[in-house]
Amino acid sequence: MTIFTLPLRHVRAKWLRALLLAAIFTIGLASMSGLYQVSTLIADNMERKMISFGANILVTPKHETLQISYGGYSLGGVTLDEQPILLDTALKAIDGIEFRANIAIVAPKMLATSRIAGQAAALVGVQWEKEFHLKGYWEVEGSFPEIHSLDDVLAGAGAARKLGLTPGQILEVGDHRLHLSGVLKPTGSDDDAVLFVPLTLAQRIAAKEGQASFLEVAAMCSGCPIDGIVTQLQAVLPDTDVRALAQVAESRMYSVHFAQNLAFSVSLVILITACAMLFMSMLSSVAERRREIGIMRSVGFSRTNIFTVFVSEAIGIGCVSGMLAYVLGQFLTAYVLRQLHLAGDVSLEFQGVSFMILVLLAALTAAIAAAFPAWRASLVEPAEALVSL
Repeated sequence: MTIFTLPLRHVRAKWLRALLLAAIFTIGLASMSGLYQVSTLIADNMERKMISFGANILVTPKHETLQISYGGYSLGGVTLDEQPILLDTALKAIDGIEFRANIAIVAPKMLATSRIAGQAAALVGVQWEKEFHLKGYWEVEGSFPEIHSLDDVLAGAGAARKLGLTPGQILEVGDHRLHLSGVLKPTGSDDDAVLFVPLTLAQRIAAKEGQASFLEVAAMCSGCPIDGIVTQLQAVLPDTDVRALAQVAESRMYSVHFAQNLAFSVSLVILITACAMLFMSMLSSVAERRREIGIMRSVGFSRTNIFTVFVSEAIGIGCVSGMLAYVLGQFLTAYVLRQLHLAGDVSLEFQGVSFMILVLLAALTAAIAAAFPAWRASLVEPAEALVSL
């Protein structure tokens, strides 16, 4: 009989109590594990989906503006020394930054002007695939252009109304005949006032082949501060001004952090409840086993040995509960994701590191919860056993 076999003998003798205690501890840990996984997956999924609501970083050419007035008349502003954004060079530079994995979309834009039906029109050259990812809120009358189309046009609601455009029209834009595939429904943004055309076409019209007027960047900020992404972009694109759209970034991160903080708070309550249940059970066990503890002390067990017996029993229950909780937590996570219709967007797989962390957390939690009852047990004197015989 040793300090390590005694806990096992007691568990076998009181198997129903040990089973109920392990079940309660397992359910608590499984709920905490499942909630943590669900919140993490939902936060990541939420941030990826929020990319479709627009960019949160803007890269524009660096320039100086001079305001001119003479004789009391304002002659407006003149842009001086504007550095062009060379698209291929800029994209290669962005691909080389440390936080590239946190950048989901880089959508270049080229601004140009032309005349359509005798009226001036503002054109925005885009890459259709990236623009559709970035503007997931767009709704259209007609149809969206094909992703690889080079002769389709998409009109904003205001521009279509001003120019009298309807889906299906053929437009004369400079020397090009283009097909108006659709008209955007009102968005309440600058998109309403422009015509969207293929990027290469806008570059030819503006006589700026291979360039971009500015870049819209959609960055995922959960893995790093957005200021870090801005700093790295500015370092590799020295001839540009890089700025975060603070309100957009902060509102997105608030949504993500809210989900994570809520899950952490609920998990903490569950963990404290599980600790309290284990604490009460171990305290009750010490009161019931005072005679047994006294006998152990009378045959030579030290206070440290008694303390170790009770803590070892709690740690054993904690380790078993932690292993079962991880498996149960996976099933709970899968069930919750199915109920939220997110099962197809995320995948679950066994992660050894997470498994070991949960088991160690369960063992540590059990040891802390059992520390006071074990200390109380170690104070029992051998004389108490002799009196009870």
